[in-house]
Formats: sequence, C-alpha cells, structure tokens
Amino acid sequence: MTEHVEWSEPETPAPSAPAPITPADAADAARLVAFGLQPKLQPARDQEYADLLRRHREDPAFARLADAVAAGLGLVVLEVSPRAGMAVTAGEDSVFAVRMGDYARRTSADGSDRFLHGLAHLAVAAMAFPRPEDLADDGYIGRVSVHGVDAFVRQACRRLEERAAEDGENTDPATDAPGLESAWRVWTRRSATGATKDARRLAGSTTGIVGKAVAFLTDSGFLQRTGDDNGGTYRTTARYQLQVRDLAGSAALAELLELGIVPVTDGTPTLMPAEETEDLDLVADAGLPFHA
Repeated sequence: MTEHVEWSEPETPAPSAPAPITPADAADAARLVAFGLQPKLQPARDQEYADLLRRHREDPAFARLADAVAAGLGLVVLEVSPRAGMAVTAGEDSVFAVRMGDYARRTSADGSDRFLHGLAHLAVAAMAFPRPEDLADDGYIGRVSVHGVDAFVRQACRRLEERAAEDGENTDPATDAPGLESAWRVWTRRSATGATKDARRLAGSTTGIVGKAVAFLTDSGFLQRTGDDNGGTYRTTARYQLQVRDLAGSAALAELLELGIVPVTDGTPTLMPAEETEDLDLVADAGLPFHA
C-alpha cells in the first residue's frame, strides 16, 4: 500500500527587524563627521577614519545615520570615498560656515579689497579647473601659482578693458560697481608686489591678495603647496574639486571663463579663444568656499 504524503509550502521566515541604533553607533557616526571636518586628514593615514568610511560604504543604516548627523549640523555631504574622505561643506546657516566678512577680517581687507579677494578666489578656481571636463574628471589635478593667477587676472582685465572700449563704456575707475567689469579697474591700478625696495610681496598688492587666497585654501585642505617657484606653486585636492563643482556661489566664474580657456600645465596662464560650447554651465555657479 502506498502512503500518501501531503506537501506544504515551506514557511517564509518573517523579515528580521533592523538592528536598533545604539549610542555607540551614534558616536561612530559623529566621529566620522568630525573626521570630515578635518580637511587635511587623509583616510590612508588614519586607520579609524578608513574603517568608518568602509562602514559608511557597506552599512546603509550607518550611512544614513552619519548623513543625518551631518545634516543636523548644517553640513552638506559632497562625497564619502577613500579619495576624499567624508567631504562636507557648510550650509549658509551652519555654525561651521565661513563668512566673507570673517575672511576679510582675517586678511585685514577693507571694503574695496574684499572684492579683490573674492576675485582672486574666482581666478584660482578658473585656473584650477578651466574646462568642464577637468571639473568632471575625478582624476584631474589642477596646478596654479601665485604669479600665474595674478598674471591671469591681469590678462583678463586687459580683455575686459578692450571689451568695454569696443562697447563705448566708461573705463574710468569705479570701485563701487559690482561685477567683473569694475574689478579690472581696481585690480589693474593695484601694484603686483608693492613698493618695497626689495620688491617683497605686500599684503595689499595683488600677489599678496592671491597669496592670502591660496594660503586660506591650503589651510582648508583644498590646495597643497608643491614648491616656491612663481610666488608659490600649488596642486588641487579632491575636496577642492568637489567644492568648486558643487558649491553654488557666484556666476562671475562663468563670466571669467567665457573670456578664454586657461590651459593648465605648470601654473602659468595663457588666455586662448573660448570654444563654442554650452558646457560652461557645469561651473556657472561655482564660487567661493565661504558665504557672503
């Protein structure tokens, strides 16, 4: 006699509930954000940092927790990766935001000089990433020099002056007018190095202003100094590329780039006719690493 056996569908196990967040998890997430606020710290040189980055990549719940901690502090997470670490930037209302007024006080800049300091930062960004493809390429490293940036701005000033003359515009100095059209009037009147007998770089000279800008960017982990030639040479970091790519600031950078493409090799500028392309909108809103 054959015994009849009834088969039944195997029971599907109930989905397991996500593990509850513990105080230790919250501490680790905050620790990762704290690492991200140390721009010069490289994950390859800190094992704890590297471990937390790996956890962020492999554990979605932990990644959400760390991102929430950053958001609660008014920080925007640009990227979390071995190359950039936890790259964050401060939102406008964040306690970590650097204001242009604070920067100006650190540089002892008066009202007119603040505008020149802003132009110096725009010029560094334009020289570091002159083409949209450079800004989009994670492996691209820009190189700038203090004298190169100053020479680039002065070339741009000459082109702006020529354009103003062609348009029949007033070319008299007007330091209180906004935009690049007034910037060249102020920059070209300023000495490149100062009036000392040994031609030392004065803080109020244009190379002094550029020097302050690149020093700030270096202290912020955006540039790395590579030498002393041409007033100081620098290379960009992944964090600076992310900053220029993603931070909204001033459309003046696009106006500066539209004057000509700057091929970057050794940090010396050469203005060339701009290509007919609409790709410049990739960097149209890139701006300063601080808020107005």
